[in-house]
This record gives sequence, C-alpha cells and structure tokens, in this order.
Amino acid sequence: MEPGPPGATRPAEPGPRLHGECGADLAASASLLSRAEAEPQRRALAVAAVLPAGGSGERMGVPTPKQFCPILERPLISYTLQALERACWIKDIVVAVTAENMEAMEGIIRRYQHKRISLVEAGVTRHRSIFNGLKALAQDQPDSKLSRPEVVIIHDAVRPFVEEDVLFQVAAAAKEHGAAGAIRPLVSTVISPSPDGCLDHSLERARHRASEMPQAFLYDVIYAAYQQCSDYDLEFGTECLQLALKYCHVKAKLVEGSPDLWKVTYKRDLYAAESIIKERISQQICIVMDTKEDEEHVGRHLEEMLKNELNHLKVTSVTLCHAGRDLQQVILEQCYSFVCVNVMTSEFEETQKLLNTLKESNLSILYPVVVISVHFLDYKSVPVDQKMENLMQIRELAKEVKKRNILLCGLLIFYPQDKQKLQESVRQGATIITTFIKERNSGFIGQLLVA
Repeated sequence: MEPGPPGATRPAEPGPRLHGECGADLAASASLLSRAEAEPQRRALAVAAVLPAGGSGERMGVPTPKQFCPILERPLISYTLQALERACWIKDIVVAVTAENMEAMEGIIRRYQHKRISLVEAGVTRHRSIFNGLKALAQDQPDSKLSRPEVVIIHDAVRPFVEEDVLFQVAAAAKEHGAAGAIRPLVSTVISPSPDGCLDHSLERARHRASEMPQAFLYDVIYAAYQQCSDYDLEFGTECLQLALKYCHVKAKLVEGSPDLWKVTYKRDLYAAESIIKERISQQICIVMDTKEDEEHVGRHLEEMLKNELNHLKVTSVTLCHAGRDLQQVILEQCYSFVCVNVMTSEFEETQKLLNTLKESNLSILYPVVVISVHFLDYKSVPVDQKMENLMQIRELAKEVKKRNILLCGLLIFYPQDKQKLQESVRQGATIITTFIKERNSGFIGQLLVA
C-alpha cells in the first residue's frame, strides 16, 4: 500500500516522550476532560504486545531485512518500538527476531534506550513468530520476567507510525469482543483472474476493507487459536483475525484506522517514511540570542523573518539571560531545531553553551538535532579574513557533536548594510536555515554558509 499523509496534525513525532512522560497523547479533537477520563481506562487494561520481526525483506530487494533498514541513521524497528512504548499501559513488548539478528536487536535496545522489551527467537514464518511471542507470555514458562496479559496486541515491526489512540481502541474492543483489528478503505479495486489470465470477477470496493495492523485479542482466545492451528495455517497464513474466527469462533470487531497505518514494504517506502519523520520533527524552531529581550539588534530581524517565512511552524525565541530555564522547557517540548544568533559575543561561545546543554539533555538519542550558528560580520571593525579564519573552527566542532547526533552548520551575514541589502541577506539566511532544518542533510554539516 502506498503511504498516505501523516494523518496527525500535531507536530509530535511517534514514540515516547523524553524524561519518562508518556501516555498523554489522545486524538487531536479530544477535550482535556476526556483525556483525564480515558487514562484510568487505559491503565486498567493488562496489555502486552507481540511484534514479529523475523522477515527477510525480500520484496524490498535489499540485503538488510527491512525492519533493520536505517531511517535518519536509525533502524526502522526502533521507531515502531518507540510508538508502542509511548503507550505506558502496554506492560510488555515481545519482539520475535531471528537468531542471527538477536545480537543486533539487543544493541538497538541499548543504544536507543528502549524499555519493557523482551526478545524471543522468530519462527520461519510470520505465524510461527507470533506463536513464539505468545508462548513467551504464558505463565508456565520457567524463569520468565513476563506475565500473562488479559489482552495482547499484535503489530508489524515495519509500521512505525501507529498512534496510541488506535492501539487503545483495538485493545479495548478486543477486551469486549474477544478480537479486534484496524481496517482502512481499499485504495484499488480487487479483481479475481481466471486460470487463463483473464478477468473472472471483481469485488465491489465500497463493501470491502483492507485489513491493517494493529490487531488485538483476548490472550486466551488467540493463544488457543494458535494451539489449534494446522501446519498449513502456520506456513502460509497471514491473517490473525481469521484464526480467531476459524478456531475460536470469535468475530473480530473492526476499528477504522488512520492513514498512518501503512506498512513499509518496498524501498521507496523508506524514503516516504523518512520524509514523514523529517516533517514531524521540523515543526518547531527555537532561536537563541545573546541579548536581553527588550534590546533591539540585528538578530531580531532574522527572528521576524523566520516567523514571517515559516508561519505554519512554531517559532520560539530564548534569550541567553533566561536560557537555562527556557531551554529546558523547549527541550521538554521536543524541539529538534535550534538557531543560535551570535552578535554580542565572539565566535562560538554561545553556540558552545547551547551544544553543551543539548548534549546533557540526551535529546538527540532518538532524532538528529539541527543547530545553525548564525554570525553577523561587521566588516568595518573586523577584517573579513580574520573573521572567516576564526569561524572555520566550526568544522572541528561539527565533527565532535555529530558523534552525539547533532548536526551543526554556520551561517554568516554581513552587517551593517543599507536596509534593503540587509533585508535581502536576512531573507537568504532564513531560506538557508529553513532548508537545513527540513532536509537535515549531512552535506551541510560543518559548512560555513554565507547569506
């Protein structure tokens, strides 16, 4: 299925919030009251999740299994785990992975600080992997840290954009009906060909739906279904809801899913997923300036230009006299784009302070953080050659912070100029900043760009 639009209008990326804050996102239209009412219901569910992640990525045509393919230098499966971890009411997440990829998966869990994750060895087919995950949740397993849940969610490791609301809806529906699954309208009409390759008949698209993930079940229902499965089911089957119906006579409740539930299947889907992630983490920009709020200097022109050019994004400013308190708040809001305007101080003093704060925050563990160090050159008081030589230290600084997933580049704007020329330079600077933030292109790293 081709990827649809991101679906969520809010800028927050999929996955858990930093500093332990999670489980707070509901549908954008929900009121504060309904949020408060829904949270106890979520926590009352005893829920676990199983992710089959033993696929080979054959349809993608790449040697690396698709769940381990990098997006912004981070494996795809990490984004999916992040989305599930965001739901604090999911107690355990069991990942079924092949023996040869077990060590790599353990490394991903450590590097990206995933929590509540247990690994089991995958089977040779999707259903066998799911069954292995379900068996790991059974109470009769020796030395197991897992507990038997009331409801189990089954989700694909390569569907990274699942929202907490959908997870909760299928889990709640499963508790009531025994089984539930997300569905979406069909994009194309389904046809049945005859043995000679001609059209036999077609289905009426409006009457049918595409089965998606996540799906959820009462644990006892889906476990009993898998225990009764034939070898043919385990070898060639793909639809879990059908197993619950076939062996336990449980009709699944179908829940309308969002456009975000598409599955990364082909190589082009990786580019689409990267584009969505970049868009989501580029919705807020923080401008840090070395001046008091009531002071007027050239950095304010850049701030106003960015606000005018990026009226669809959230642009906030922080002055260094309040930077400690205000920056922490911006970081808690998960801002991944920073512009540090250096006017009053020399070279990279304030940029270095910002970089140190970002490194201490661990903000860049999950997503690349962009920092643009802006410098205004008064060529009447400082020789251009001297200024440029001093600013070239950005190359070494950028190499250092790149190890922490912070992408640093410099921007030089000549000042003073007449009003019209300055306005044009600032506008060009705003364009450069916007491009770097949206693209997060490693080609900009360590560069000193001139507006």
